[in-house]
Amino acid sequence: MLKKKKTIIALLIIPQYLLVKLLGKYPEFIETYYSNGLYPIISKLFRYTLGWLPFSFGDLIYALAIIYILRWLYFNRIRIWKDTKNWIIDVTAAVSIIFFLFHLCWGLNYHRLPLHENLNLNYDYTTEQLVDVTQKLIKKSNALQLKITNNDTVKVTMPYNTSEILNMAPQGYESLKSIFPHLEYHPKSVKKSLFSYPLTYMGFSGYLNPLTNEAQVDAIIPTIKIPTTSSHEIAHQLGYAAENEANFIGCLAAINHNDIYFNYAGYTFGLRYCLNEIYFRDECLYEDLVADVNEGILKNYKETRDFWEAHQNPLEPFFKIFYNNYLKANQQSKGMESYSYVVALLSNYFDENILD
Repeated sequence: MLKKKKTIIALLIIPQYLLVKLLGKYPEFIETYYSNGLYPIISKLFRYTLGWLPFSFGDLIYALAIIYILRWLYFNRIRIWKDTKNWIIDVTAAVSIIFFLFHLCWGLNYHRLPLHENLNLNYDYTTEQLVDVTQKLIKKSNALQLKITNNDTVKVTMPYNTSEILNMAPQGYESLKSIFPHLEYHPKSVKKSLFSYPLTYMGFSGYLNPLTNEAQVDAIIPTIKIPTTSSHEIAHQLGYAAENEANFIGCLAAINHNDIYFNYAGYTFGLRYCLNEIYFRDECLYEDLVADVNEGILKNYKETRDFWEAHQNPLEPFFKIFYNNYLKANQQSKGMESYSYVVALLSNYFDENILD
């Protein structure tokens, strides 16, 4: 009887896959009945249940799962060869269950309507529009950097530790929900990852656990990056699965925060993406624009760049390839390149909203 049940569960992977592919063709349905219907209930339930824990329950589950899998493989090493069929059924049944939980708890958000449609923003933009927005971001970033340091050559240093920043991050969404009511964020669940060192060497600054809805932040990245990283992961919690959309929302949350250091992190985050896009389009134009950026801001950029370069290792590209393929499998056709498409949202949003 148990063997029969496992076989049925394993075979269910096929209709599940086909159903997800079918639903992906109806983003309006996903948007209405999942992303703005079932998912918020599931998300809040997990955050009410696990958000109060001072540690990442999801990371703990991952650690125990890795130990269990290694132990299971060790004790079934002979069975793999002698009873391959049933071994495959066991593995496929496990994958089928995880596939179901992933899409139920979060994954269907990959198939919702694009954010620019919900916000009535254009997705295309001209170089002239990009340059205009970049100049506005330079002006605002320079003003904040100078206000904080009183010296345009000094980099900004966060006066808060990682735990304080994580506790402060949701306040940005309190301000942002007055503009976008659907971005209300309560209860909170933003935590340091127990796997911060592995995450760093994998090249990632944070992630959302799709099975527990806990936002995980790499606790050893430069603190100047934690405001936007935590805000980015909160956007994922709110159901915005696409990386470009989470970057855009995280940027706006930091910009709308009531703390000047969060504002600085948000504006310089957006500025870096715009400058990078200009560099790809016109290096000479990039050099002209970056010459107007305060040296202190450039030092903050270098601080982050030096951190990641110091943690590069031969395995990092393999993790990036894996994640790139994961994104493509979930309707982000450009994979990790889709991160740069935050520029389209920033350009069109700030083109219509004046930067004070």
